[in-house]
Amino acid sequence: MAQSDRSERQVVVITGASGGVGRATAQRFARRGAAIALLARGEVGLNAVADEVRSAGGTALPIMVDVADNRGVDEAAERAEAELGPIDVWVNAAFSSVFAPFTQVSPEEFQRATEVTYLGMVNGTRAALRRMLPRDSGTIVQVGSAIAYRAIPLQSVYSGAKAAARGFTDALRCELLHDKSGVRVTQVHLPAVNTPQFDWVLSRLPRRPQPVPPIYQPEVAADAIVHAADHPRRREYWVGASTVATVLASKIAPGLLDWYLAKTGYDAQQTKQRQPADSPSNLWVPADGPGGSDFGSHGRFDDKAAPRSYQLWASQHPGVVGAGAAGVAALTGLAMSRLRRG
Repeated sequence: MAQSDRSERQVVVITGASGGVGRATAQRFARRGAAIALLARGEVGLNAVADEVRSAGGTALPIMVDVADNRGVDEAAERAEAELGPIDVWVNAAFSSVFAPFTQVSPEEFQRATEVTYLGMVNGTRAALRRMLPRDSGTIVQVGSAIAYRAIPLQSVYSGAKAAARGFTDALRCELLHDKSGVRVTQVHLPAVNTPQFDWVLSRLPRRPQPVPPIYQPEVAADAIVHAADHPRRREYWVGASTVATVLASKIAPGLLDWYLAKTGYDAQQTKQRQPADSPSNLWVPADGPGGSDFGSHGRFDDKAAPRSYQLWASQHPGVVGAGAAGVAALTGLAMSRLRRG
């Protein structure tokens, strides 16, 4: 492809691109004609999302890689720049976890899930910075969670990894500011999302796992991630009213939340259905590997998931919301004035 063609499009790298939020984000970037390096382990899911990106008008470069492998991630970044051009946006969305009480998670499982969810994000960030810092430009979007602020039972692995990711990103942001770097890093903290993770994450729960309501569709998360990539000066985004409420409540009454989650957190994360004995697990090998299935971006909770977040829209349009609030205040003042005169 000619260099002039490359310069007119956005080059994006997305980890965890074969399913869930990563896949929905790839679809969103593809609609604007972006060239996207799709990083994941699962061959079936990677091929499927690559086809979706091309159908939507984007350029797809699927790369099979384990984000826990630092060298492999760096080589993937090198290939992305060689075939697509300089990376403009890097989205870290890959993760894995274990649904179980901490005492039922083996040391090897805890280490593996942490290497994917936390160190995988660190590896992606390192690979992005190696290319962005010399150019003094680029944006890194870290896909976080409300759990980064408020840990929940049965998810000690994921809670710890997301909290670590938040701490790492805050430290990195300070360093970039100190160096007056043109590279931006921002975080998008998500609520419960209807993704396939509840069918492919290793679970030792007696019943099938589910996201804690309210649940949002992955496109809501994707919209927030794309918006954050376009507006990276904001240090972080909270998606969904439930995320805002969770973060604020954890600051105001953490002990009360401990008690509430201890009482409700087990049942809220499980359906009434028994966990099938043959459920897949993507902790050690991809669930969508050779001979596997394509899980797509949506999970099995379409009938319960909201397709939009009014809180997210409001946070993306502060000027409109502010003008509306000012208008309401002015009309209220005028009405009160008239009442006093009457």
